[in-house]
Amino acid sequence: MTDHPEPLTVGGKVLHQWLSAEQRRLAHRLAEEFAREIGSPGGSPVRELGSITESTEENLRVLARSLHDRDVPGPADLAGPLTASAARRAGEGIPLDAVLSVCHASTMAAWRELVAEASAEDLPDVVTCAELTLGCLAGVDAAVAAAYLAERHLRDLDEHHHRHALLSALLRGDPPDDQARRAGLPLPRRFLVLHLRFGRHPSEDRPGAGGVMAGRHKIHRATGELARTAGEAVLALLDTSGGTVLIPDNTAEHNWAADETLVTRLGHAAGVEVTAGGVLAGPAEVPGAADQAADIAELAEAFGRGHGFYRLSDLMLEYQLTRPSPARAELGGLLAPLETHRDLLATLETYVRHGLNRRRTAAQLHVHPNTVDYRVRRAVTLTGLDPADPVQLQHIGAALIIRRLPDDHFGRPHRTPERPDGEGPWGPPQGT
Repeated sequence: MTDHPEPLTVGGKVLHQWLSAEQRRLAHRLAEEFAREIGSPGGSPVRELGSITESTEENLRVLARSLHDRDVPGPADLAGPLTASAARRAGEGIPLDAVLSVCHASTMAAWRELVAEASAEDLPDVVTCAELTLGCLAGVDAAVAAAYLAERHLRDLDEHHHRHALLSALLRGDPPDDQARRAGLPLPRRFLVLHLRFGRHPSEDRPGAGGVMAGRHKIHRATGELARTAGEAVLALLDTSGGTVLIPDNTAEHNWAADETLVTRLGHAAGVEVTAGGVLAGPAEVPGAADQAADIAELAEAFGRGHGFYRLSDLMLEYQLTRPSPARAELGGLLAPLETHRDLLATLETYVRHGLNRRRTAAQLHVHPNTVDYRVRRAVTLTGLDPADPVQLQHIGAALIIRRLPDDHFGRPHRTPERPDGEGPWGPPQGT
């Protein structure tokens, strides 16, 4: 930096000398004001007044040096107490805008006192002082923000690692207490275990990096909405097709309507249709609940229920009939004679779904109602089952449900999260 023989002077005071002499007084006064007006997250008083005083004084020291040298500070000049203080604020969870507001307020307060007694003949030095103050403020902003975000990123990675380890332990059925302690999350009395199935966004079909980025944006938006709606303690394992979410629930009576709203909001945020299965479970019951929630969501899609939130009570019959049992194969075989007559099978299924209404069945199949009558009679002749008979109608309905899915469809284990090494199918840290 270049020395200048003529120091900046306003109102008869040499600016850098005055600020160097007054910086401690200003810092203490401003820190007390910040403690009253800004406070810490949640509105509680700032606890470490001395730390704020120190960073405020360092900010004023940087400004005094800039006024002395008539040059704005570079990154090397700003590394030290100022950036270390920003990193500590990140660790304390104080928002970045609050940290930057301290820098701005202290700089502008110093500026007002520096030029308070300016006269017309001081105008050139006032202008130079303003330019240096703004340049100094820009440099401080950049250095403080970089130090804050670097520390926040490290802490987010560490927090996400512990959350992922907790989620893994819960899904495996391992004792989760140690992982919960490391994650800083008390175990709730139960979780809402959600299995989400995401539709595919049209942008994901773009070739190359564009499609990949579209999928990542979908995950990021869904994860952000989960944190906003379900709270910061939510645990999520998401990829572009969906995933598993654990939402803590300590309420006496669960609010199922809120789950429907959450799934709707997730769909709006991600820009795709979302189908979800939900099960309430204690921490030790999470593995089985995750499997059941996945089956519920898959059944809702397989049976054309449409997107939205589903519980076991919404699909009890379909769920039970698709479980392995000695009667399952025999029930499914009742309609085996129609396997070579796909038009008859489709007509019978539509006819049953429309409550044996031949006109609605015909409208959906785009055929004449007489054609529906003919096909139903043929199906009755081949299978020996008449939908007009209430008992036989139940058998037909059960057989149709069973035939929708293969015998081994639900024989797979639930997904276990991968290690948090950047390659796993999960989204960004919670709360981002």
